[in-house]
Amino acid sequence: MPVTVLLVDDEPLVRAGLRAVLEAQPDIEVVGEAADGAAVIPLVRQLRPDVVAMDVRMPLLDGIEATRAVLRTVEDPPKILVVTTFENDEYVYEALRAGADGFLLKRARPAEIVNAVRLVAEGDSLLFPAAVRALAAEYGNGAARTALAEAGLTDREAAVLRLMARGLSNAEIAAKLIVGSETVKTHVSAVLAKLGARDRTQAVIAAYESGFVAPG
Repeated sequence: MPVTVLLVDDEPLVRAGLRAVLEAQPDIEVVGEAADGAAVIPLVRQLRPDVVAMDVRMPLLDGIEATRAVLRTVEDPPKILVVTTFENDEYVYEALRAGADGFLLKRARPAEIVNAVRLVAEGDSLLFPAAVRALAAEYGNGAARTALAEAGLTDREAAVLRLMARGLSNAEIAAKLIVGSETVKTHVSAVLAKLGARDRTQAVIAAYESGFVAPG
């Protein structure tokens, strides 16, 4: 089954460019487009995409509020990939904190665009960990400190979270800790549940904002 994608951007040329790049891949299918975040929820419910590529700045409803709305109102929501011009934009960090799974630069090369969609769809590693680290250092507000302190992570779960923050995939974590991939998946699931995080991106942001992992 191909990875299905909904494109949301107020610039037709951006949507056309993303569509051309993604539809050149046999394992990716663009199932729809929207010009504003306000149109996202009905399209997500109708088309059930695996990934929404969402512009962060749009005139009626921006990508941050659209992300919150999708995650709040849609059952079994899609992965959300924020599309942005600048990776160090505070809007990008707010979108990640709101629940977006990663971000994609509009100037990215075709291979990077395809890789970002595949990686977010798979959900077993962190997209652009160095950039997320830099955003946390600049815009993090420490809001997650209490939540992580009270999460009660085991030593092994804490080790897995630290490796997640470095951007390692489940397979890479398994090799590092000399355990099976299924064991790592179990630990990752436990970390997300204890932190109340939707995905590993939110868990890693919580780790940085709490001071559990140093952003620098």
